[in-house]
Amino acid sequence: MSIVIIRQDDKIESWKKALQSHDATLEVYSYLEPHDKEKVEMALVWKHPIGSLKKYPNLVYLASMGAGVDFIFEDPSAPLALPITRVVDRQLAIDMSEHVLALILNYLKGLDSYKVNQTKKIWKPVPYKRIADVRVGILGLGVLGTQVAQDLAKVGFQVQGWAHSHKELQNIKSYAGNNELNPFLNGSDVLVCLLPLTEATTGILNQHLFAQLPKNAYLINVARGGHLVDQDLQDFIHKQHISGASLDVYHEEPLPKDHFFWNLDEVLMTPHHASVSDTNSVVPQIVENYKRMQAGLPLFHLVSKNKGY
Repeated sequence: MSIVIIRQDDKIESWKKALQSHDATLEVYSYLEPHDKEKVEMALVWKHPIGSLKKYPNLVYLASMGAGVDFIFEDPSAPLALPITRVVDRQLAIDMSEHVLALILNYLKGLDSYKVNQTKKIWKPVPYKRIADVRVGILGLGVLGTQVAQDLAKVGFQVQGWAHSHKELQNIKSYAGNNELNPFLNGSDVLVCLLPLTEATTGILNQHLFAQLPKNAYLINVARGGHLVDQDLQDFIHKQHISGASLDVYHEEPLPKDHFFWNLDEVLMTPHHASVSDTNSVVPQIVENYKRMQAGLPLFHLVSKNKGY
């Protein structure tokens, strides 16, 4: 029995090498090389080509190579009746927390404006904000959101979080459910989106949500591009209700050259690189799940089909 790796970038061989280095007995293939598709029991996937999973008639389960699984549910031909697992990794959470902290500090101290002024040879101090004066709202308190919230609170930010169900986190005010969403937004000077992408959260970062934020609020989206209505963000920036945004994720990646975000000065773009699965860190849990599958044991980090994450 074997494992197939399906993803559309240049990282397949590094993942294959990492898996076999961890356990030399594993039979692992790239979906691009010759292999017996009927022997494949596990598909290890990340943004796989739509329809590619149909080629494997004897799959036992699907494993995402990252924390997200929305791309699996977006494939109408994916065998969703099978167990699906995702990566839950402390290093992923730490990387995300560091990225968000860097973005917020960059915003508070106006560092982007200095870089622009440098290219124009302009000497112009700009007002800055202090950590203690800024209220940060974390939209989504899963593994990543909880790590970010706790780390920001340790630095000295006023942190609050929102989730579908109530969370008890030290030094973090928790909001839950639709009835508490607006009060949460009203008190968020910086809004960080770390929600899973589901049918319920698609397009949640829209004009109605932006209108509930304080004037001059700042948006950080490090979850999924599908959460954001791009035009609504541009409109609220032009209205000067949203002061700016840092975006790491987009509806289409790479972002098309003709997209207006490229020319929007108030938007800082990064290329979906806030938190990237490290093979050495996550391979052990993937191999452990593969062995548990073969032994008929319960799998770790199972995805809820009803919730979509």
